[in-house]
This record gives sequence, C-alpha cells and structure tokens, in this order.
Amino acid sequence: MRRQTSYDDELRALRADQACEYILGDINFIDWYHGSGSRQLVILGEMGRGKTVTMAFIIDHLRQRKDDQLPNPKICYYYCRNDETGTEVPILSALILSLLQQLPGLKRRFSDWYKEAETLGSYDPAASVGNLEEFMQKVLEAVDRAVFIVIDGIDECDKVSTRRLLKFLKSLSENIISLRILLSSRPQEKVLCQLGNAAKIELDCNVHRDRIIVEKTVDRHLTDLPAEVRALVIRELSPLAQGSAIWTKMTVQLLELRDLTNYDQIRRFVKEVALPHDLSELYGSLLSRCTGDDSENVQLATTALKVLAVTCRPLSILELAWAVTLSEADNISTVNALSKLVDYRRILGLIHPFISRVDFNDVKKYQVRLVHQSVKEFILREFTSKYLRAHGSASEESGRKSIDQCSERLEAFILRICIRYLLLDDIDIKDLFTEEQAAIAELPPECDIFSDNEGPVDYDANCTWEVWEEDMIRFEPAERGLGEFFVYASCYWLKHFDDVEVEPLPCLLNIERLCQAGSIRLHNWTQQNCRPSCTVTPRFEFDYRLYDPLSITSLYGSVQMLRDLLKRSSFAKDFYLPSSVMGAAEQILRWGDISRLQILFLDDQVGRPPVTKSRLFSKSHQNMAESPYKSPQLE
Repeated sequence: MRRQTSYDDELRALRADQACEYILGDINFIDWYHGSGSRQLVILGEMGRGKTVTMAFIIDHLRQRKDDQLPNPKICYYYCRNDETGTEVPILSALILSLLQQLPGLKRRFSDWYKEAETLGSYDPAASVGNLEEFMQKVLEAVDRAVFIVIDGIDECDKVSTRRLLKFLKSLSENIISLRILLSSRPQEKVLCQLGNAAKIELDCNVHRDRIIVEKTVDRHLTDLPAEVRALVIRELSPLAQGSAIWTKMTVQLLELRDLTNYDQIRRFVKEVALPHDLSELYGSLLSRCTGDDSENVQLATTALKVLAVTCRPLSILELAWAVTLSEADNISTVNALSKLVDYRRILGLIHPFISRVDFNDVKKYQVRLVHQSVKEFILREFTSKYLRAHGSASEESGRKSIDQCSERLEAFILRICIRYLLLDDIDIKDLFTEEQAAIAELPPECDIFSDNEGPVDYDANCTWEVWEEDMIRFEPAERGLGEFFVYASCYWLKHFDDVEVEPLPCLLNIERLCQAGSIRLHNWTQQNCRPSCTVTPRFEFDYRLYDPLSITSLYGSVQMLRDLLKRSSFAKDFYLPSSVMGAAEQILRWGDISRLQILFLDDQVGRPPVTKSRLFSKSHQNMAESPYKSPQLE
C-alpha cells in the first residue's frame, strides 16, 4: 500500500491539472459520479495518452469532494503497473486494506473472517483470490456509504487476472447500489468485450492539452534555461506530441540529461528530436510482453509494425492481417488459400499497444495506424540495429547512414508484399467488375445516368475526393474474389515502386508478369488504381491497353529499376507491346519525367539503338491532339 501511495504522490507532482479538468465536464463522468448512469466508468486511451495521470487527477478530485456528502464516501485506488502488481491478489488485498484503514470498525470483522477461513481449511486466506473476493463483497454490502473503487491500467494485468477481475467488478457494480467503479485501460478488444455496457470516456489527441502538458513538463525539467529557449522548446515540441504525454516527458528529460545551453544546439535538438532511449526500451518491453517472446509471435508482430511504418495510408484491419499473413506464408498462390490462414484478431492482439484504437465492428474501415511517430522511429531503429549487427558495424555514424537505407528497405519490403499479392492466380483470372459495373465505367465522366440534376456543377477548390465521391456507385473487389489486400496493393504499389532505389531491386520477372501487356491482371490492377475509393467512376483514366512492363517502369519505377529492366530484359513478346520502347517514350512525354527519355535512347549504359527526336516528337504531337479522356493509342 505504501508503494501505491508513493506513486500517487509522484503523479501529483508531474501532473498538469489544466489538461485533465475537461474530463469533469464529460456527461458520462457526471452521471457516474452522481449515480444516475452506469455505476462502472472506463477511461480509454492509447499508449502514452496520459491515462494514469488523469486517473490520479480524478482520485484527488474525489477526495476533495467527499466532504460534500454525508456520510463521507470512501475512496480506494490501485495503480496496476507492468510488474508483479498486475495480478488479482495484490489488487484485491490493497483495496481491502484501504477499506480497513478508512473504516477501522471493519478490522474485527476481517479478523473473524480470516480465522473462519482457516478453520475451513484455507492455509492462507489472504493469498486466495476466491477468499478475497468473498470478503470484499461482504464488506461492501455492509458499508453504509458510497464507495469509489479506482483501478488504473486494468490492461496491465495478465489475461487470467483481467478476465476474472472484470467479471468480479461487474458483479459488484450490479449488486451494490452504493458502489462506483472507475477503470482505465488501453482500448484492447479483449478488455472492451468484457466491459459490456459500462460507460466510457476516450482520451483523444487534443492540441490544446498537448501544449499544456509540454509547458508543464518544460517548466518542471528545464527551469535553468532562459525564457526564450523554453518558449522555443514548447513551440517546437507541442505539435509533435500528438497526444503522447509519455513521449513529451521522455523527450524533455532527454534534453535535460544532455544539459545543452547553446541556443542553436537546443534548436537543432528540437528540430531533429530523436527517439529517447528510455522510450525505446519501453517499446521493446511492451513488444516482449505482447508476444511472450515467442519467436512466431515476435515475427508476426514485427512484420505488422513494419507494414504500418511504411504504408501510404491507414489500413483496414483486414488489409493489415492479409498483408502480414501473405508476408509470412509460403507457397500461397490463390486468394482462397491465403484467406484460410488470416487471423486478424491474433495479429491485432500482438501489436495493440502500438496502434490507435480500432473499431472491430468495422474491419474494412481504413483505421489502423501507429499510435505515434516515435513508434515508427522505434521500428526503424530496431530494423537498423539488426541490419548493422548482420553487417558487422555498430558505430553511431554507420547507424545514422543506415537508417535511411533501412527506410528504403522497408519500402522494398511492402513492395514485395504488394507485388506478391497481385501475382496471386485469381488476379489474372477473375474480372474486377460485373458486366453492369463495366458498362457504367465505360460511360464518359460527364454522363451520370443516375442523376436528375442536369445543371452545371459548382467548382469548390476545397472539395476533397471523399466528399466528391460520397454518393457515387461503389464496387467491392473482395466480393469479386480478389481478396482484402487488392485495393491497397493496386493503388499504392506504384508509389513504393518509385521509392525503391537500392539493392535488392524487385524481381524483373515479377514486374513483367504483373505488367504483362493485355493481361487480365494488368487490367484489374490499373482499373483499381484509378479508383482508390472503389467508385465505379474513375478519378482519372488508366487505359491498360497502352501499357506494358517498360512503359509502367518508365513512368512509375525508380531510375535504378528502369536501367535494370532495359539492361536485363529480353523484351519477350508475351510480356511487351510490339512497339514497347516507342510506346514508353510517348507515355513519358505525356505524363512522365522527360529526363527519362535520355535513359531510353541516349544512355550508353542501356545500349539501345537511338531514335530520332523528330520521329518521337512527331508521334507525340499526333497523340496529344486526341481526346482528353483517352490515353494515346500505340501503333
């Protein structure tokens, strides 16, 4: 109990009360406090959001207001931490001890109960979960006043303790009217499912609260710095906090540890703020706990985090699970075979502290993202350290140089997953659209047969694609048998293709198969690429008949990949268009980087026969005069 009290005092010292006061005005808190709503309230927040500090603030608030009620309510609290405190016996023991200290008249009853339990054969009643639950229920039923039980970090408990404790607390709240229970937890699915209809308050990211917390932390740790320097730190760190109080605390502590005094040095520090070592160790410890250090769990979790660190947008729960499963599976060639291996609940469970809260009721929503930029830095650092160990280098200079290289390797990693997915057999067999959808897709963009509005559309420069496409007809690739990762792979593999500039480059044969001229596969992914929101009406034209591996690589691949293709490809007629080089040049002139023409025709490393500029530009001029809704046709 002494440790709990000491920890509560520590939290009071570092707390920024202004950042917590808003919670007192939340309707769910008000109803819970007055007993007019649910008798169980849960504070939910992602890792580092400040749940524990908020709970400490509420505990103090309850203490201050207890004199407003007669008889005075009693407040029992417990902070679960990532050590031996996260089991049911110490939690129940501490809560019972707190009740006995506040209500001395119960001590005799406890003594009688203890002796009775011993006579019934219990060797140590205070070490038995069942005995402790029984006594606590009897005590609470006998108390003649309101009792507030506050438990912070219920998700820090082991699985068995969490399940049993939540079940017991739910039973207490349902049967004892005078009892109020307040819990805090990360939004973990296994916890949320057991909370049932308990009222909830979510700690979301808030720019104003971030600044308050940064100001409090800077004033606490950097008092020796001049006011203008402290203002610089506050100004630069506040927008980077993104709701992570723990990142703020550890970053400011790192600045304090380095004891910088030069203004320019401090400015450089806050501009290029690194991942604090203590935070990196915390992330490593969390990953170890979530995976149980099981090699298969570690591999799955690491793969999932690497995917999230490099993807271009938040993924859906299913997208992430399918990508991770494919990355770890061998000899998978069909969508159906892959689907049988996907276990999204397991994957999300392994990484839940590192991601923002997700809604498991909508597994297709684009919502899975890393909880904070520092998690991405942690992933890059871990990836880099493994790379350096594998290559026998551990110097700080080597580490700095390798972080960028490892970032590029992450791009290559997700690119391999995208390409491998798009090479599944189904993608080259099944059509993306139904016949009806295909007919609608062929209509000119200005033709809307489902609208009665024939007037002009007002131009809005601030209109987003999401708003513009809100009422459009949509299709579902998964229903066509193309699986759950098809949309992301189709829409973003080209972006990753452009970013891969270091060895090993993507397998040339895979690129040729993926972009095979005239193939169903090419048709499917290009049609999806221009419809990232799965609207039947495309955002732009992407006529697959004009493309082959060379033209796709010329427009979207990295320079290194283009050189590699031109050097090593045999330009087999099964994969390429008849006039492949000319076609690629025309696409570059129309849509791409003109400097790539030099690689196609003038670079000695490529060794291709030159083509006269007059012929090239003449052909391009002819095509530019064609309809703006169709890409230029090749010979």
